[in-house]
Amino acid sequence: MNQYLELLQTTLEQGVLSDDRTGVGTIRYPGPQLRVDLSKGFPLLTTKKMFYKAIFYELLWMLRGDTNIKYLVDNGVNIWNEWPFAVYVRENKLEKKLPRYTDEWRAEMSRFIEQIKNNPDFAQKWGDLGPVYGKQWRRWETASGGVIDQLVDVIDQIKHNPTSRRIIVNGWNVGDIFEQIHDPDAAPPPCHTMYQFIALGDRLYCKLYQRSADAFLGVPFNIASYSLLTMIIAKLTDYKPGEFIHTFGDFHIYKNHVEQIREQLSRKPRALPKLFIHGKQKKLEDFQYDDFELIGYDPHPAIKAPIAV
Repeated sequence: MNQYLELLQTTLEQGVLSDDRTGVGTIRYPGPQLRVDLSKGFPLLTTKKMFYKAIFYELLWMLRGDTNIKYLVDNGVNIWNEWPFAVYVRENKLEKKLPRYTDEWRAEMSRFIEQIKNNPDFAQKWGDLGPVYGKQWRRWETASGGVIDQLVDVIDQIKHNPTSRRIIVNGWNVGDIFEQIHDPDAAPPPCHTMYQFIALGDRLYCKLYQRSADAFLGVPFNIASYSLLTMIIAKLTDYKPGEFIHTFGDFHIYKNHVEQIREQLSRKPRALPKLFIHGKQKKLEDFQYDDFELIGYDPHPAIKAPIAV
């Protein structure tokens, strides 16, 4: 993960101060790239403790084609909660009563999540995020009214046409996400806009293009998630995991994350853990959280930072 730490340092030194959609402000560094050799260990950041349960469950949620937060909150993962709650507050005209991040707002958020957990009708009405990753990956709607499962197609291509240069999953479905792009309360349109698998020899490579990258909170999560995805697809297609290649559009450090990043850069990286996937899975739906075994993860303590919504 030294490449990631070096990129943080470069962004601090060479990045450009800029306003942004959230109002927090950023230091922006466009266009960098990282390469992660998955044979050298699982790339879970060690300079701060990562909540890897959320990484694994979120990916399983996406692979299910799910877009409702209920599966996540039922499994103790709350990383997507603020967006459906923001829509709930707006639609029920509660903005003045519940200014964002006040004690009253947090209390109502807790009640909202309890309702998501315990009331299926409430969860169905208020828990859906719209056409986010799971929808696009597994149920891309065509102009003719059909549906394409991009991941099933990817697996089939790797097995039967491995030299293809068209083994691509796209998340940027403009027809679906146009309203999201212009709705400040909607879940953000896919930051991970597309990724490509490349089969060479006995190894499977994955290259991701990420349009927007929160350097401190998001990118370590994204690296681990897509590395795990590469391992899953490799297992289903009888390849060894090769490299995960991560290309960024707008790589940025939020101004209220600078001190946390300096703290992280002061720490010495530790050895990467190993990740094993147990079982004889034949399809994406066969994977479960308990199939993943992480060994040797010994990180430095967690570093807290606010998320910019």
